[in-house]
Amino acid sequence: MAFRALRMLAGIAAGTKGTMTALLEVSDLSVEFRAGDQYLRAVHGVSCTVEAGETLGIVGESGCGKTVTALSIMRLLPEPAGRIAEGAVRFQGRDLLDLSEAQMQQVRGREISMIFQEPIASLNPVVTVGRQIAEAFIRHENVPRGEAWERTVDVLRLVRIPEPERRAREYPHQLSGGMNQRVMIAMALACGPKVLLADEPTTALDVTIQAQILDLMIELKEKLGTAIVLITHDMGIVAENARRVVVMYAGRKVEEAAVGELFSAPCHPYTSGLLGSIPRLDSAAGDTRERLREIVGIVPSPVDDVRGCAFAPRCSFADDACRHARPEFEEKRPGHYAACWHTDRMLAAGG
Repeated sequence: MAFRALRMLAGIAAGTKGTMTALLEVSDLSVEFRAGDQYLRAVHGVSCTVEAGETLGIVGESGCGKTVTALSIMRLLPEPAGRIAEGAVRFQGRDLLDLSEAQMQQVRGREISMIFQEPIASLNPVVTVGRQIAEAFIRHENVPRGEAWERTVDVLRLVRIPEPERRAREYPHQLSGGMNQRVMIAMALACGPKVLLADEPTTALDVTIQAQILDLMIELKEKLGTAIVLITHDMGIVAENARRVVVMYAGRKVEEAAVGELFSAPCHPYTSGLLGSIPRLDSAAGDTRERLREIVGIVPSPVDDVRGCAFAPRCSFADDACRHARPEFEEKRPGHYAACWHTDRMLAAGG
C-alpha cells in the first residue's frame, strides 16, 4: 500500500524535520570546462546553503550556470572536459569533493537526489521504469529483488501513477511526458533523500501537468521532510514554491533574499528585469497598463573577457564604474544580498 511506502520514506527522512540547520553548504564553488588547450570558467565562486525541509529557488536565464552548479554538487560533471576548480560542497559537515567515487555513489540517490530536465533522456529506454526504480532499493537498501519490486509499486502509487503494477512493467516511451516526470520523482525519492535537486522539473510539460508535478513535489516534501533546490527560469514557479531565492547571472550569484523580499523590492537590475517579464493576470486584453519588459541582449559567453559587472551591457543603470570594476556581493538590507553598484538608484527609480 502507498501508506507503507510513505511511512518507510518518512522514517528515513525523519532526521531532517523539526530543525532548520544547514544540510547542504556550497562554498566558493568555481567550475571550469576545457576548450582546446585552456579552461574556461562557467561558475565563479558560488556559495549557498540549503536548510532542512526548505525549498531554495535558483533562477536565471539559460547559460547562467544553474545546471552546472547542480551537477557539481552531485559530482556528475563530464570528465575530463569539466572540473571543479575551487570551493567545497559540504553535506552534513562532510565535504563531498573529498569523497572517492565509490563513496559518492552511496550519497547519490540515498542522501541527495536529482531530477533532470528531460526525463525521457534520463531514463534508460530499454529497461522498464519499474526495474530502474527497483535498482535504487537494491543498491542503497540492499533488499531482495522481490521486496524491491513491491517498494517500487508503492512509490509509483505514492506519486499518483494509475495502475502502478502495470506501469512498472512498461518502458519510458510507453508513458506520457508527465508520467515519465512522475517516474523520475519516484526514482529520486525512492530512498528518502534529505536533499532533492530539481533541475527544471516541468520543462516541456503543459501548464496543467506542470502544476500537478509541482504540487506533488511540495506535498511529498512536506510529508517526508526533504529539502528541495528548485532550479528554474520561471519566476512564477519560484514565487509559489520557494522560501528563499538565489539569482544567478553569467555564472555568478547576483542576488539572494527571502522570496517575498526579493519580489517586493529587488536589489539587482537583472532580477528586476526577470520580474518585469512575468505576465500579469490583471493586464487584460486592451488594457493600457505597462507592457511586459524585455532584457535586451544575451548572457555573455565564458569566452568573453568581462572586466566589470557582467550585466552592464544590458543594464540601463550601467556607467563607467560598472564596466571597469565588479561589484561585491554584499548585504543591501537585512537578509537581502546583491552585487550591484547602483541598488539605491534602481530602487529610487522604482526598479
